[in-house]
Amino acid sequence: MSFFANGGTSVISSTSQTSTAEKDIEVADPPSDSISSLAFSSQADYMAVGSWDNSVRIYEVGAGGQTQGKAMYQHQGPVMDVCWNKEGNKIFSGGADNAGRMFDVTTGQATQVAQHDAPIKVVGWVDAPQGGILATGSWDKTIKYWDLRTPNPVATIQLPERCYTFDIQYPLMVVGTAERHVQIFNLTNPNTAYKTILSPLKWQTRVISCFSTSPINSGFAVGSVEGRVAIQYVEEKDAQNNFSFKCHRRDSSPNAKDQALVYAVNDISFHPVHGTFSTCGSDGTIHFWDKDARTRLKTFDAAPGPISTTAFNRNGSIFAYAVSYDWSKGHSGMTPGQPNKIMLHSCKDEEVRKRPTRK
Repeated sequence: MSFFANGGTSVISSTSQTSTAEKDIEVADPPSDSISSLAFSSQADYMAVGSWDNSVRIYEVGAGGQTQGKAMYQHQGPVMDVCWNKEGNKIFSGGADNAGRMFDVTTGQATQVAQHDAPIKVVGWVDAPQGGILATGSWDKTIKYWDLRTPNPVATIQLPERCYTFDIQYPLMVVGTAERHVQIFNLTNPNTAYKTILSPLKWQTRVISCFSTSPINSGFAVGSVEGRVAIQYVEEKDAQNNFSFKCHRRDSSPNAKDQALVYAVNDISFHPVHGTFSTCGSDGTIHFWDKDARTRLKTFDAAPGPISTTAFNRNGSIFAYAVSYDWSKGHSGMTPGQPNKIMLHSCKDEEVRKRPTRK
């Protein structure tokens, strides 16, 4: 496994290998169809799960990893994304029914709070100083901002193409659309893109995730359908730190060593404390990485199906991942007996802590 930096190659040291001694814990009563999204509350170990079965489920995760279903609410089409507000008392979801919905944890009531002209692919909470705002990104080529006290969006942003992904680390928001456009927003001026670039990767953007630790707001990771991840900094002064690397690939035969089988990178999750990150793919594997030391920290045993989505909890002690069909092969790939489960991994410090950077 290699990182490619500025055209050159850095060899990745695999400092920690898979351990199956402590088994990951399976979440009880998972959704009945593919799992699209996972999100933990920032206040307690509650996890929201969105699914193609039109539902959002909320689970409580106990100290030993045991889970208990707490609530569920419905969309009128597959759920594409879920998120929480900062206070941890409201969950937001976007779906193929073109609707954004809010679930109030205290009252148990779900209400529609957003509307688009096409499916809502991604939702995110903007923790602005003057009050929280919901952002929704859609295949109708817009992002809309919603103040939950009013029924209409406070602003609508026209995107160059359909919104596939965005991530927010206030005041940074990075949006990935079809045709590989990447728009960077400073949310202190939320109506105009601060910068628009083409993805550094040559193939369709699957996921964008912002750095979670210092220097916060300095950059983001991009994952593509072609088994590759780019680390990209916002400002030109940091451009020498931009690089991309291959991952989620397999040899076509045991003796080939050709990495010819290429899989989509489905999700990238940054650790909230250490700033290291995970990648997961259609190949059923998960890796933990340190972008600064350019090192792979951990490889999980391959799962019996694609890994569709991942999330760390609020302090990074739990890593959740969904083993679920990701629709990367379309309808024909949805064969009977596909696994559909959520797993919880207890993170050891050595798996997620940064390595000393090489000079």
